[in-house]
Amino acid sequence: MRYVELRRHTDNDGDRLTPRGVADAEAISGRLHPPYAAFVSTGAARCTQMLEILRSSADQDEMPITEAPGLRSSVEDRWRAAAKAAGKGADVEAMRAIDPDLVERESWLLGWVLRQVVDGLPEGGRALVVGHSPTNEAAVLGLAGQVIPSLGKGEGVLLIEDGGDYRVEPLT
Repeated sequence: MRYVELRRHTDNDGDRLTPRGVADAEAISGRLHPPYAAFVSTGAARCTQMLEILRSSADQDEMPITEAPGLRSSVEDRWRAAAKAAGKGADVEAMRAIDPDLVERESWLLGWVLRQVVDGLPEGGRALVVGHSPTNEAAVLGLAGQVIPSLGKGEGVLLIEDGGDYRVEPLT
């Protein structure tokens, strides 16, 4: 079995965490499950900043943070438009009703990159990944075939790979 804790970054202003975002990341650090075999960011500064806080709390400062820019969409404006049309708090299923081509293609692409993260883990290994919404949710859909609720800032899910099968559980 391999495990991925997939979280959305905390509160931000532009591409940096706000003081509240930093405080929320520090609060999340008390609920981590180290040790981690990998720390993965989309490459956005706010995601890397949150991972630095979490990595330090896990006493794993020596571990590098790997960037996986493929966990970030190249069509963010299209996602924003679909989310706005679907309504506040809409999940990827609601966005699929608005723009099915977007959700299908992006879920496949994002899921493929998330699979690479999983495949890079040793048996029993655990990764901590910080990304964005709705692309985290789309990656889960693309990999596990499961629609998850929209993630609020700092929220996440636990993706469990077991012999090539995937299941998703809420993170506490």
